[in-house]
Amino acid sequence: MKHDLKQLISDRIKHVPESFIRKILKVSIQEDIISFAGGHPNADLFPVKEIAAASNKVLQESGRQALQYASTEGDRRLREWIAKRYQDKQGLNIPLNNILITSGSQQALDLLGKVLLNEDDAIAIENPGYLGAIQAFSVYQPSMHGIPLNQDGMDIDTLATVLNEQKPKLVYTVPNFQNPTGITYSEENRKAIAALISKTNSLLIQDDPYGELRFTGEAKTSFYQLLPEQTLLMGSFSKIIVPSLRIGWIVVPDELIKPMVIAKQAADLHTNYFSQQIIAQYLADNSLDKHIEKIRRFYARQKDDMLEAIKKYFPADVEVIKPEGGMFLWAILPDGISSMALFNEAIKQKVAFVPGEPFAIPGDEKSQTSTMRLSFVTVNQAEIEAGIKRLGMCMKKMS
Repeated sequence: MKHDLKQLISDRIKHVPESFIRKILKVSIQEDIISFAGGHPNADLFPVKEIAAASNKVLQESGRQALQYASTEGDRRLREWIAKRYQDKQGLNIPLNNILITSGSQQALDLLGKVLLNEDDAIAIENPGYLGAIQAFSVYQPSMHGIPLNQDGMDIDTLATVLNEQKPKLVYTVPNFQNPTGITYSEENRKAIAALISKTNSLLIQDDPYGELRFTGEAKTSFYQLLPEQTLLMGSFSKIIVPSLRIGWIVVPDELIKPMVIAKQAADLHTNYFSQQIIAQYLADNSLDKHIEKIRRFYARQKDDMLEAIKKYFPADVEVIKPEGGMFLWAILPDGISSMALFNEAIKQKVAFVPGEPFAIPGDEKSQTSTMRLSFVTVNQAEIEAGIKRLGMCMKKMS
């Protein structure tokens, strides 16, 4: 008997888009490809020796405990550090019991979907938006409503209409150095968003993996200050220490802690406890601020190098958003140039980037036909110069 196992696949997973970025990374990791595609931090900046020392110390001083099962909420010492960091850096008073450690911030998105979303529930999400969030929420088959972005943040008129007509349960944002555009919401835009949401029963997600990576300008007000009862804060150590340990967190209101914990218990019991202990020990023995400053200087230099190369080699009518921090540049191509077609041409010239369409809300891919994301953090100056030159040549050829 021939078995057709595809018939067993759930309808739910059939609606989840494949990660275009993961797909093209298989191509871009080839040694002869200059890749501006990945959203990976630069591995040369990983504190390898310090992580090794922290690992050894954890095993030597509390090895049996560190290798045992642990609480679902997460390591208390690590959660206390996170709460103190919010207080010291942003003046936020975050209760310890409202912090849940997750397996990267990606799991926090999945848990929110499990706890809050029924099929066809409305959610509002930035357009273009973070592909990981689009993918995570798609599992739960919500009705997604894209909110266009401008230089200041979300389009307020569109958000007001969606809040009024669709009454979304969630409004997803990456307000600091947004992925993929690199923009930072202005103070005025944040206040306008908070004022609108305060009149609804919606929850705002502030996903903030890049917030510590500011190169220029002043830090902006957290939505938690503007909208404390309706804001869910998400953070991660992936971009500021290392990604492979998969340690993130989410801050949720009292009413959501218990269902979030139950959902996490059903998923994995608890996040890798040894990884939590390593991160906690690293933070106790080292200055995270010094490490982050090292990352900032390096990424700022890479960003400037890429902008200089773009100025030199791209056609003058290509619009580029200049970020104040983070890991990405966003380019808007002249009318008539498809970024997907450009990608196909660029790969032939051994250079990769991410076209804008995968960042679009499902069904609205045409809105991002002529946009592209460029990561500047994992390439050196020579690679930036050569890769941007090749891209510029491809653009001129196509136009």
